[in-house]
Amino acid sequence: MRQAGTVSDTPEQENNATADPRAPRVSRAAGNVPGARGPVGPVHAATVRNLERSAGKLAAAAIARMDENLSWYRVMPPENRSWIGLVAQAGIAAFTEWFRHPGAPQAISTDVFGTAPRELTRAVTLRQTVEMVRTTIEVVETAVDEIAAPGGEDALRGALLVYAREIAFATAQVYAQAAEARGAWDARLESLVVNAVVSGEADEGDVSRAAALGWDSPERVTVVVGSAPDADNELTVEAIRRAARYAKMQVLTGVLGKRLVVIVGGTDDPLRAAKSLIAPFAAGPVVAGPLVEDLQAATRSAQAATAGLRACAAWPDAPRPVAADDLLPERAMAGDATARGLLVEEIYRPLERAGSALLETLSVYLEQANSLEGAARMLFVHPNTVRYRLRRVTDVTGWSPSDVRSAFTLRVALMLGRLSAGEAGTSR
Repeated sequence: MRQAGTVSDTPEQENNATADPRAPRVSRAAGNVPGARGPVGPVHAATVRNLERSAGKLAAAAIARMDENLSWYRVMPPENRSWIGLVAQAGIAAFTEWFRHPGAPQAISTDVFGTAPRELTRAVTLRQTVEMVRTTIEVVETAVDEIAAPGGEDALRGALLVYAREIAFATAQVYAQAAEARGAWDARLESLVVNAVVSGEADEGDVSRAAALGWDSPERVTVVVGSAPDADNELTVEAIRRAARYAKMQVLTGVLGKRLVVIVGGTDDPLRAAKSLIAPFAAGPVVAGPLVEDLQAATRSAQAATAGLRACAAWPDAPRPVAADDLLPERAMAGDATARGLLVEEIYRPLERAGSALLETLSVYLEQANSLEGAARMLFVHPNTVRYRLRRVTDVTGWSPSDVRSAFTLRVALMLGRLSAGEAGTSR
């Protein structure tokens, strides 16, 4: 018996003294104990050698199981399937190297996913990649008892669990980086398309770029323009996209300088579309351009909306949003040649073709401060005749002389029409 007051020489001796004498002694060399990290022992080295010899067989088994269990893998093009096979092989090789040096840091994402081209992240979804990784890990796990050296099964199994966690993180990182890169590229591409439309340079190439962004060429397009908020541009663009998804419209959008431009597809009403998207715009006027037939023609809508935004200062009480065509007189006064031409061609010319009586009655009515009786006296006709002719003006032009705002538009159209007639007469 041990004398009182004496102690074991070492903690290990003390443990052995109290342990069941029939229990086998366990070596505490790293690599022989499950989950051990640090210097490796002979059991660990033997397991590593077995892993190296079995790598090819494990990769082939993983591919075979994918072909058996994953329907999406079976229908993939041969090129992509070969890349996935390389990824599986690289994963097993990376695990072997990781297991060989358990204490050394390893760049798993580079070791495993660096073998495949970046384009593979587009061909294989994140869900499919997770299924591929799970299948490969399961194949290795089922072979643990066969691969591990005697006494190293638990260590190999524990290492495989840790590695599975690390590979899951690496998978998420690869796809996150790919998504960020793709998002940045898409944002630049979208900005190029929007800029081409606003600058009047949109062509078939821009239509193709828009198609790559998911634009499916809707039949009706309008452009909405307003001031951009001081918030981050990416947040503003994302807010526009959320509003468009809620309203079931397609959009291409971008912040150009201090302006927020939104190309809207799939709407019959520009003002209603603008109202659905107005929240992300900064305070101030928001102008919706007229409907056009496609993305290339959206240049006309964008130019009208941009001209309307510049001219909005002349109409402080304009509604928000406002249609670019409702700003025709202000745009014309601001020097917009398109607005001048529209006022002449859509108001003055139709009145001129309808007969001199309509032009004369409208002119006198406006000069008489919208007074039926005053105009009737000046024209020597009954007030009912003036009323009838004014209704005809509304039918011909779409603008009602009795409305203050419409009367202003009609007055400007008459002035521009007379100026153009005078210029034509002088040229002759």
